[in-house]
Order: sequence, then C-alpha cells, then structure tokens
Amino acid sequence: MVLADLGADVIRIDPPGGPSWADPVNALLQRGKRSIALDLADDDDRAIARRLITTADVVIESFRPGTADRLGIGHAGSLRDNPSLVYCSIPAFGHDDPRAGLPGWEGLLTAAAGLLPPRAEGEPGQVRFSALPLLSSFAAVSACHGVMAALVARERGAAGQWIEVPLFDAAFEVIGGGGQKVGDTAGMPQGVLSSESVPQIGHYRCQDGRWVQLCLIQPRHLEWFAKTFLPTESVEEGMGESAKLAANPELAQKMRAQLIELMKTKTAREWERVINEESKAPTGLCQTTEDWLLGDPQARDSRSVIELDGDPELGATVQAGYPIGLSSTPPEATGPRHRLDTDRAEILAELDRFEADGRPAREPVTQAVTEPVPEAPLSGMRVLDVSQVLAGPTRGRVLAEYGAEVVKINSLEDRQHFMHVYTNNGKRSMLLNLKSEQGLEIFGRLSEGVDVVVENFTRGVADRMGIGYDDVRRLSPSVIYTSVSAFGHTGYRGGWRGREELGQAVTGIQMRWYGREHPRMHMLAMNDYGAGNWAAFATLVALFHRLRTGVGQRAHASLSHTATYHQLPYMVAFPGREWDEPSGEDAMGWSATDRIYKAEDRWLYLAAPRPEDRQRLGALTGFSGIDWSADDAALSEELGVRFAEHPAAYWAAELQAAGIGAVVAMTQEEVMEDQLTKDRGLSLSRRTENGEPIRTVGPGRRLFLTPIRVGAIPSPPGGDTASVLEALGMGAALDDLVAASVVATGLPEGEEMIGRFQAPPAPAGPSQN
Repeated sequence: MVLADLGADVIRIDPPGGPSWADPVNALLQRGKRSIALDLADDDDRAIARRLITTADVVIESFRPGTADRLGIGHAGSLRDNPSLVYCSIPAFGHDDPRAGLPGWEGLLTAAAGLLPPRAEGEPGQVRFSALPLLSSFAAVSACHGVMAALVARERGAAGQWIEVPLFDAAFEVIGGGGQKVGDTAGMPQGVLSSESVPQIGHYRCQDGRWVQLCLIQPRHLEWFAKTFLPTESVEEGMGESAKLAANPELAQKMRAQLIELMKTKTAREWERVINEESKAPTGLCQTTEDWLLGDPQARDSRSVIELDGDPELGATVQAGYPIGLSSTPPEATGPRHRLDTDRAEILAELDRFEADGRPAREPVTQAVTEPVPEAPLSGMRVLDVSQVLAGPTRGRVLAEYGAEVVKINSLEDRQHFMHVYTNNGKRSMLLNLKSEQGLEIFGRLSEGVDVVVENFTRGVADRMGIGYDDVRRLSPSVIYTSVSAFGHTGYRGGWRGREELGQAVTGIQMRWYGREHPRMHMLAMNDYGAGNWAAFATLVALFHRLRTGVGQRAHASLSHTATYHQLPYMVAFPGREWDEPSGEDAMGWSATDRIYKAEDRWLYLAAPRPEDRQRLGALTGFSGIDWSADDAALSEELGVRFAEHPAAYWAAELQAAGIGAVVAMTQEEVMEDQLTKDRGLSLSRRTENGEPIRTVGPGRRLFLTPIRVGAIPSPPGGDTASVLEALGMGAALDDLVAASVVATGLPEGEEMIGRFQAPPAPAGPSQN
C-alpha cells in the first residue's frame, strides 16, 4: 500500500475466497492496488503467478518459510527467472530460526520477543496485553526501506536480491536502546514516570473533563509556567525549579495538588495551545483514536489522515494517510480498493503482451552507475546527521547500516547523549558549535557535495541557524534533506515541539493503553524509533528518485504520522464503526484461545484462535473435558486452571508439538541474552578498544546480496572531531578551534558519560526534539 501511494503499480494476489483476514482495514491496506484472485494450489493459477513474477520489480510475500518454495514461487526460482527482481519475504520467524514453523500471530510473537509490557499494578512479573500490532508495524517499515535500499543498489549496478524481514527480528527495532548495555550499565528501562515525583511531567484532567499530557521538560519551561500560573509563594517555595522538586518529594506532591486544581480552570485544548504557543513547552491533548481520525484538524492538514470515497464495501471512509512526506514526489492514494478479481482480464492481457514483446528496458538513470557494483546500497554516499536523542539519530543509524558514511554532529553544549552507542552505531562523532561563524563555515565545507542531511529541529530553527534546506542546497544542489518533527510541518501543531509521549497522546495511543478512561504513556519509544525508520525510508525513496532524475528534495516523517501507522487496524472510520479492541490494564488478549495465561511458574501466550486450533487443543490430555461452547469468560477461567498445573515451558513444548501456537512470555533481558538471539545477530556483544564490553541490538532485516553493515562502535561524542577536520584539510587548526570553543574532541572534564558512552537519561525519558 505504501509503495502504491508512491506510484508503484501494485497487483494484489488473493485466494479465490478473498483475503483470509476479512476486516474493515482492508479498505486501507488494499487501496490503489489492482486485484487478481489465484488459487496457488492449482497448476494453472500457479503458472499465472510465476508469469507475473517475471514482469515484476518487487515481490512481497508473508508465508511461513518454505511455503513459497513448495508452491513454486520461492525466491530462488523467482530470481533465476527474473534476475533484477527484489523479492521480499516477511515471515513470522526467519528461515534459519528453529521456530520458523510456528504460526505468526502478533500476540505470540510479542511474547517471544519480550515485549509484553509489565502491568503498572499487580504481582511482580505480571504482563499485560496490547492490541497495538507493533511487530507488524516495524516489520512493514523495515521491509519498505529494505526494498528501497535494494532498488537503489539495483539502480547503481547491482542485480536483484532476496530480502527477509521476520516479524520477530523486527521487534529489535522496537527494543532499540532498551537492549543497550555499556559495562554494567543497562539501556533505557521499560517503565512509566509518575507525576507524583515529577509533577511537571504527567497527565491532568481539565475543565472539560479531557486530559492533557504536561511536559515541562526544560528548566526554562517549568520556570515560565510557575511564574505565569502559580501563586507567588509557590514560586518562592521552589515550584519553578526542577532540582528542588526532584530533591523534595513533599514539595513535588504539593505542586501536583496545585496543578490538579489549576488545570481545571481551562479546557484541555486551551491549555495545549497556551502552553505551546506562549512558552514552546511540549504539551499535548490526550485523545482517542476516533478523535484523531474524525475531529482533529492537525491530522487532516498534515495528511496523517485522509478521506477516500468509493470503497466497494464501506463507501466513503476516513483513514490513515501517509507516513512520510516528500516535497517533489509526494505520496497520493490513487483510489479505493478494487473488488476481488476485478482486474483479471486486464492483468492477463498485459502478461500476453509482455510475453509477445519482451519486457521493456528499465528507465535509464541520470547518475552514472557505480563501478564496481556497490557492496552496500549506499556505499560512497555521505550523510550529515545533526539530529538529537532517538528519532533523528535512528534514521542516520539505518542509513549507515545500508553503507552510508555518516558524520554525527552534536553541539558543544548538548548533553542528550543517552543511547549514543546504539543510535549512533557506525557513525563518526563530531562536536561542533553551529552558533559560531567558524562553526557554520565548517558545516558549509562538510555540506559541499553531501548526499543527505538529516535533522529534527523545530520548524524554522534550522533556517534561522543557517543550516536549512536552502542553505545546504546552495552547496549541494541535489541534496536530500530529511526532517523529523513531532506533528508534521503543517497545521496548527506544525511548529510545536514534541516528545514520544505527545505523539502517543494526540493520536489515541495513550487513551487506548489505559482503557479510554485515563491516559497513560506506553512504555516503549515506538514513535521515536518508528519515525526514525520511516524517515530512513523517505530518504531512500528520494535517493532512488534522484538516481533516476538527478533532482534532490525534502523528505519528512513525524511522531504523529508514525503513531497513526502503529494503529493501522483501527485507522479506518466509516458509519457504524466501533472501536472495541481490547485495551486497558486488565486486557489479556483477543479471546480465551488467543491471550496471556499464568502457568505454574510464569506467564505464557496461547495463540489458537481458529476452530482447527481448538480441536487440536481439545485433543490434548491436559484439556480433556473442557466445554468449548462456554462463553469466553468461563472458558478463560477453565483454561487458566489447566495452565496453572504445569510450568510455562512444559506447556509451550506440548502445544508446539501439537501444532498449536504457544510460547513462554520472555522478558526483554532474557531475549537479549538468549543464545539463539545472539547467534542470529540480533543481540550484539562487542568490546571497545580498551576492552570495555558493549551490547546493542542488531539489525532486524537481511539483504542477501548487499548485506546490512553493523558498523563500528561509535567513539564517545567528539571522538572523531580531529579526523573529520583532517579530512577537510583543517587538521592544523584543531587546537585553535578548540580554544575558541568552535569544536571539541570530547565532553568537558568532570562530565564524563556513564560507561564513557551514555549520559544519564533526562527525567522524562525519550524525547524527539
């Protein structure tokens, strides 16, 4: 669907009965595609599928490993028949994973990957269910940029290739910095901040009964808010000073009590506007998914949400729009989904013409083909990364994994180096004062002929600094300039700052997470990491276009666009739609046979939602005598009693042997330390030059012709300043530039980072900009 919105002619192949998942979301997922129904177990229909593959640039399939081969449409035979093909497999588990035969239900995969979140309340170790299909979402975006990277490599002289993006492997993009360990210091923990201890960062109910997420992160924001809205005596007491609030729990609780009453004096939307527009402090309205889809002008103005008429089943719909923006080649839905098999005659006629005339040659490229063929899709391309914290640096890290040479630039004053080892893996690190004339001159020299610049400043800031798109384009006319924002650069929130929690708040994730009654931040930095991946995809699309035309452009992704895509199954509105998916602290799954259970020792996930799964389950000795016709609550209770009789590992082995989906619910740390995870390169244990142990997650996608590059462990911030200057011919000026505070070769003495590589986290956790 994403490729179709970008102009690809996408042919959807369904079985004769239609998609196996009959859900309203198909009005979104199948938009803009042509349809043909084929029975791949039938010789004639399978022959048509193979004929289609010989005409394709890209094939996308999501069978269990080995199934496509048995059907005669596997990657090896397809690439033999069509050597320029990019063949993308998106299975549940990889072809070399011993769990490859397990069914690919989202809940089962989430449990296996250690991403079932702990409950805020309840017994230690108790996990809970989330209806967000995060592994599907991250596998989708990883497949998108994997396909584009392979197409870029093909434009530069490489052949076609096989790509594999298992959902389990894609989970490591969600884990992200949470898997980082430097020495004995672990990365970002899962958890939720309490506004009891940090009252300036939390949820407050307003005059109209709605909620806002208050994010007075920076000391200046807290000081402004306190002086503007709190009594003078409260300011004098220290309620405008974050250090005093952190050191005095009683003062923090007293301030929270005042804020509870204060926030009732305006509506939630009034508070959102006054705080953002008067102080630029990131604060957001907490909405439901329905609010975002149907009632928020920002969603429409930023094209995060669109209207699409003419669906053959639902008619007019409001649905998720586009996860990325491009200035010259913007995505655009070409129309609603087609009825099943409605394009058969047209597609078969095209196949006949192809076989009569031969496949036309691909369009010539403007840029000369690289010689020799690149080892990696972006080999020889240069990237300047001036972004911060998680979302922006994630984008640069993905581009580095595709072979780009990335220089990471931080300011001398910046202390937001949390997750530096992970997000800046494979980059060179430079500390540069862009507020100085000499610093801008150095940036200009770095920008000459650069391929990509990535940034995540608030709208207008880069232009005021002299490092905006027009500034860079004067030095590199065909540059791809990629931005990450909170809410997009258009609409009334377009100039506001943002954070992970605000991308969740405005789009409905926070209200879904805690049950639509009270918002709560989801503890994974899904929007930061997701926006970084979508921005990398947008960059690769723009680079592909440049290879064809020689023209650069601006590219864009945002937290709220990403949050919309994380909720894709629920991002279709039509008359009569009900948002009734499981949500809240007590949610345990979709049904009695697709949910979390407590075994004798720990938790496990059962994924047996189909009638045939229940038949297999009922045939097992431990489940004899169960009334399968009972209502869901009674059946859940009975199954819970049975599961409590044995350890989780026992049940997982028994059920898997019977062909039923079940896994032990792992913790994130268990997954990172699992030998299989390490063997498959998803948990990387390395050592620095001085022997210090480093652990990070590995890439969750594989390109088998132009492999992903893990890259070197990054030096501490500023560790490559000297070598970067040397490459510019400015090595002799290093000492003078350091003395003038234009550059630095490391953090100031006395401010060394924990484990040499990461600063203590900001009080509020992950942040976009």
